Amino acid sequence: MKKNEIQQYIGNQSQIGGTRHYVLTDGWGRNLRCIDVNSGSGLRYTILPDRGLDISLASFKGINLVYLTCNGETHPSYYEPEGNGWLRTFTGGLLTTAGLTYLGSPVTDEGEELGLHGRYSTIPARQVADLSEWVDDEYIITVKGIIEEGRLFGNKLRLEREISTILGQNIIRIRDKITNFGNKPSPYMILYHMNFGYPFLDEDAELIIDPAQTTPCSSIAEAGMHGFKKLIKPQSAYLEQVFCHTMKTSQNGETSATLKNHDLGIALTINFNIYQLPYLIQWKMMGKGEYVLGLEPSNVPGENRKNLRNGNILPYLQPGESTTNNIEIVLLMPTISPIVFKQKLIF
Repeated sequence: MKKNEIQQYIGNQSQIGGTRHYVLTDGWGRNLRCIDVNSGSGLRYTILPDRGLDISLASFKGINLVYLTCNGETHPSYYEPEGNGWLRTFTGGLLTTAGLTYLGSPVTDEGEELGLHGRYSTIPARQVADLSEWVDDEYIITVKGIIEEGRLFGNKLRLEREISTILGQNIIRIRDKITNFGNKPSPYMILYHMNFGYPFLDEDAELIIDPAQTTPCSSIAEAGMHGFKKLIKPQSAYLEQVFCHTMKTSQNGETSATLKNHDLGIALTINFNIYQLPYLIQWKMMGKGEYVLGLEPSNVPGENRKNLRNGNILPYLQPGESTTNNIEIVLLMPTISPIVFKQKLIF
């Protein structure tokens, strides 16, 4: 239907989809700003402006897609930067961004104490704008904002994020522009931590992934290499396994990973480009109550900043230099293989 036809049936845009803004009032999430997005065709998700415009809740046709930690949606004021303190305010959810100047395990790098996974997901966005509007006969839901990680005498990186969904489509498009707004070269590390959980994730779900090379990130992961695609029932005393994949791609660098639940008839595909994000980190955690599969496009191979520096593979952005990352998250209820219906990215 065209715009003028649809508007004959409705009194308010919210009848068929759009955004809803509110603030949480209880517990660890008190005073946390939220923006719910309804695609109008089954996909719903929640953007958190106070956590770098990351995405917490996500569902498809009423079925939950994501894993939420025991913390739930937490206000960034509770962030503990030292050591593994990041885990005390880690929400999980559809997207937790790690970075921007460091991520990975805690380490001391050139005299600087770096905690787990960086500060990004605890930095409130500024200039947050809901720019949702009709463009011809398409209603485009768009939320934008600016997140800056910087300090006096230190590194200064700015990320401009745009999240969009077209009404009637079950696709989330994330476009990030990262700029060094300082006056000296800055380390640049980013990882898109996407966390899938029950009921979408269970032992009957299928991980469809075609890596050119897979590297285990620990001795525990090395022991599980033969079954990195296999999903199992929740286990007692399960030890997490992390793998670093370099993916097979199209000529333009486009690649994807798909998680499919045959019983629910739902498939989720993550599309990205290896010229922007060369690695896909897989976090496999099959523990009781901590049952999650992380699929995480990244510009670094899952190592902390000191290890990357020592290996001479630490990425930098020069003063004034910018780079852009594009990611698509596509939800479908397929009757054929996800490899056939993979959406095409245009960069």
